[in-house]
Amino acid sequence: MKRHFEEAVRHGTLQRGTFMFNARTIVIFGISLAGALVLHAPANADKLDDVLARGKLVVGTGTTNPPWHFKNEVGELVGFDVDVAKMIAKGLFDDDTKIEFVSQASDARIPNILTDKVDVTCQFVTVTAARAQQVAFTIPYYREGVSLMLKSGGKYKNYDELKAAGSAVTISVLQNVFAEQMVHDALPEATVDQFDSVDLMYQSLNSGRADAAATDNSSLKYYMSQNPDQFVDSGYSWNPQSYACIVKRGNPDWLNFVNVALRESMTGTTFPVYKEAYKKWFGEYPTEPKIGFPGELR
Repeated sequence: MKRHFEEAVRHGTLQRGTFMFNARTIVIFGISLAGALVLHAPANADKLDDVLARGKLVVGTGTTNPPWHFKNEVGELVGFDVDVAKMIAKGLFDDDTKIEFVSQASDARIPNILTDKVDVTCQFVTVTAARAQQVAFTIPYYREGVSLMLKSGGKYKNYDELKAAGSAVTISVLQNVFAEQMVHDALPEATVDQFDSVDLMYQSLNSGRADAAATDNSSLKYYMSQNPDQFVDSGYSWNPQSYACIVKRGNPDWLNFVNVALRESMTGTTFPVYKEAYKKWFGEYPTEPKIGFPGELR
């Protein structure tokens, strides 16, 4: 048929009725072929369906950063990130033990998502626009910041006294290229003493070498809860950043599910679980969700 059609076009002898018939035939043939290709195309299973079919959630996280993810005295993986991941597993299977944790370094958080080694990473990942070009962020489950930890019974009682003391104050901080500017954002005249480990930073505070330690707000809350008579909060925090879990881009149903599991843990039906985990690791209860208009939508 194709050869006759081409000859008729070439010689100009194609009849109107013949053209209509052949054109309709070609269109129908094209539609039938397209339908056949769709029917025989390989299925693109959604991530949510894959995880449910597997029967367990695979989560990437760390092992060395209390109160987020670390090994306790009997070698169990614990921490707030671990509890957050269990909330997602509970939503999937009504069983938070149906979970496999993959230990990973911080620089493996994104690569392990991109290569499907893990379904989700919950490892205090700071939300940034640059990272959002590589992975999909869930809703934030914690708002981090920098706080000033004071020694109980020390020379200074709060942030106002530290600021008033000006250059007489020494602040210990973990060494990095932004450390000095970060401290000076809160205490412009303070002397900044940098250390290459968190332990040394806290030892400086305990020994009296430093008047305060600039540390993550979460760390301050954790160490205060573990040592209630040793440390106090200056009452001032700055440099906010959001922590969220990450998943692979291109799986909207999976991202939506994880977001629902996290949102309802923080504001809805499973809030009691999030509430107790927050208290366990940070020493205080989060604000109760208000009944009525969902405040998070304002």
